[in-house]
Amino acid sequence: MLPPILEIFVLWHPDDSRGAQSARTIFDHFMTGPTFSGVIGGGVQVSFRSEGWEGADTAPRPVYAEGQAAPNGIRPASFVAVVPLLGTEMAACVENENTQWHGYVNAIRGLHQASPERVGVFPYALDAGATKGTKLQDILGSYQFVAAGNPDRNGEDVKSMLCRDLTQGLAQLLSPDDMDRLTAFISHTKRHSQGEGEDVDALVDLVREVIRNTRLNEFFDANDLQPGTDWDQELRKKSGTSAMLALRTDLYSSREWCQREIVIAKTHGMPVIMMDAIGIGEERGSFLMDHVPRIAVRKADGRWQRQDVYRALNLLVDECLKRALWLHQRDLARERPDLDVAWWAPHAPEPLTLSRWIDGYLEEHGEDESSNSVRILHPDPPLGPEERDVLISYARSTRLGRDIDIMTPRQLATRGG
Repeated sequence: MLPPILEIFVLWHPDDSRGAQSARTIFDHFMTGPTFSGVIGGGVQVSFRSEGWEGADTAPRPVYAEGQAAPNGIRPASFVAVVPLLGTEMAACVENENTQWHGYVNAIRGLHQASPERVGVFPYALDAGATKGTKLQDILGSYQFVAAGNPDRNGEDVKSMLCRDLTQGLAQLLSPDDMDRLTAFISHTKRHSQGEGEDVDALVDLVREVIRNTRLNEFFDANDLQPGTDWDQELRKKSGTSAMLALRTDLYSSREWCQREIVIAKTHGMPVIMMDAIGIGEERGSFLMDHVPRIAVRKADGRWQRQDVYRALNLLVDECLKRALWLHQRDLARERPDLDVAWWAPHAPEPLTLSRWIDGYLEEHGEDESSNSVRILHPDPPLGPEERDVLISYARSTRLGRDIDIMTPRQLATRGG
């Protein structure tokens, strides 16, 4: 329904045996998982560049970006990311400056230099020797490589690190906010809270340790909120460039400050990932804490599992990229007034976020007697019928006084939108 936002071109030499496997890992992460299927079709695409376009020993098909002619008049994506998988075979071909491969890799660098705000280059080293004293290193060595650390030492696998590093780089490239480095806001009960014990302290320490093993930045109030700081103002300042990692331990949902953090995060459209670390249980819970992605964090042999924390961080980064894609699709929708969307909700609406949106909508548009429903579009997956009925009934009872039409991109497409 809308022009493409992001196209990822994965490039490798066909004789580099591990290239195809790494390319498939990237494809599966962005194209077959549930996270990015929720945006409008074409929000993100993955294309392979490997086999020679004109036969053996020739370079692959070109990489297309805005401002260049694409085949069949197809509009290039708003943002382009090139992921060169650097192996010894590619390095050998690039070493000769008269080969097509040398010119192809040079062209990628030129593409980025011509439009650094729209084109990103994220190399990944298949073989360490490919970038040691080679022409390939001369051309691409200035770019920050993805998955360049030692995941095994930190209790993570290479696929996890590769996908997270790449997704983080893409989120930072696409973010409409002023973002140098994606920040994870750690929300938790106060350390040594009565009734929680050392378990919470150990989990907080593990989360911070794992974040330090990634390229993510952290916002940890015990360290980052200075004496005399206006807490609410500082959190609102962070809301546009931070994502919330909430550590839901036994007392978390009952704490006033934790509830307030969640409310501000949700009403500002921040990605929120709930780490479910409940041990004994909750007395009541809180309706404010639900309606967000949740990752279970459990213990084995008396210790919190590091792999669970990595899973939560990876999902948090995915949600940041999905938010950026969604915001760009909202802006592109100005070309399609027939879509008639009043609210591009970054997450499926709930009473908390819907009530805040209705107040803002009425302040901007005023109250009228129109009986037409107001369309709300949010990423997949869709709400259940009971959830939708509750929200529709609520909207009728407010000053909005009319129906709301809540749908996802897939539901809109089935109506011919």
